[in-house]
Amino acid sequence: MKERTKLFLIIGVYIGIYATPWNSDLLRGAVQESLMMLQEYAREHVLTCLIPAFFIAGAIAVFVSQASVLKYFGAQAKRILSYSVASVSGSVLAVCSCTVLPLFAGIYSRGAGIGPATAFLYSGPAINVLAIILTARVLGWKLGLARAIGAIIFAVVTGLLMAFIFRKDDEKRTAGQIYMPDENAKGRSLLQDALYMLTMVLVLISATFARPAAGETGLWPFLFSIKWPLTAVFLIILAVILAKWFTRDERTEWVGATWSFMKQILPLLFFGVLAAGFLLGRPGHPALIPERYIQVLVGGNSLGANLFAAVSGALMYFATLTEVPILQGLVGAGMGQGPALALLLAGPALSLPNMLVIGGIMGVKKTVVFCTIIVILSTAAGLAYGWLVA
Repeated sequence: MKERTKLFLIIGVYIGIYATPWNSDLLRGAVQESLMMLQEYAREHVLTCLIPAFFIAGAIAVFVSQASVLKYFGAQAKRILSYSVASVSGSVLAVCSCTVLPLFAGIYSRGAGIGPATAFLYSGPAINVLAIILTARVLGWKLGLARAIGAIIFAVVTGLLMAFIFRKDDEKRTAGQIYMPDENAKGRSLLQDALYMLTMVLVLISATFARPAAGETGLWPFLFSIKWPLTAVFLIILAVILAKWFTRDERTEWVGATWSFMKQILPLLFFGVLAAGFLLGRPGHPALIPERYIQVLVGGNSLGANLFAAVSGALMYFATLTEVPILQGLVGAGMGQGPALALLLAGPALSLPNMLVIGGIMGVKKTVVFCTIIVILSTAAGLAYGWLVA
């Protein structure tokens, strides 16, 4: 960095500190909201969502052979197979836009094609069966059905577009790969490896069971009541598998890969949560941008309303299932049905923290294109849905 640049940077920081109205109630509230959002995220999502996801990503990086990844997600894999697997994986995991990041980093680092990898990146938080069911129950079956259809189509279309736009980059990545035979070099059977991965996925799913609605009966309240004993059982099974089927060196390598992903992702993630909290705040808590402005801007079914809903949803962070009550309040305040769908399709799959981390994994250019595709598709889907239900 040149000395002149350093001087201008110091002057800019000084002017910012000097001129910022720190005594403003609005600014103080925004700062408090950013810290409260970070605390809420640390309490409710890091231990139960991100930590299991990091360990799964570490396992993918260490124990899943490159040939297996290339078979299902590689640039040369059959499109029907790769995109089907990506969509199914998302519907099974039911994770939020940040929890899916370590999993995406794991498969992308092992040579997955940009198309199938981004299809998986979108489908993880977007094709969430529980969220779609809750959307249908709270906001109506039409919006729930539109969300389900739109999310599945988006995962495939986004992946295909990314694969087409960056096909030359994928060819270079593929050319530099070492194609290993699809066999187990660690002395374990394919079934043993599959059970190991399945157990970690079950730990992730059971630990993230969302609280059921008040008065709700059936299977979901029962599963929620036993989530921690169930998680403990899966952890015990995982411990036995690690002790019986894996060597000490393999376990050490797994932990090392997990730590590598954590170092790469967590700092950017926490910074993004702070920024999102400062600008938008938590649901029901005003920050720098008042919620009433958002509600006013997304009424009706205009192009501007749908685009604003898609962009706002892309910037906001939604923990799994939280987008439904937020939309319930916004729709009640006058939000149009089209913008509601646009936010539902863009919001859970993207967030400001999510964008920052994706940029560190696959580069700024690919990230901008990925986010732009989702925003455009969400806007178009919102317009079409708003016109159909008008």
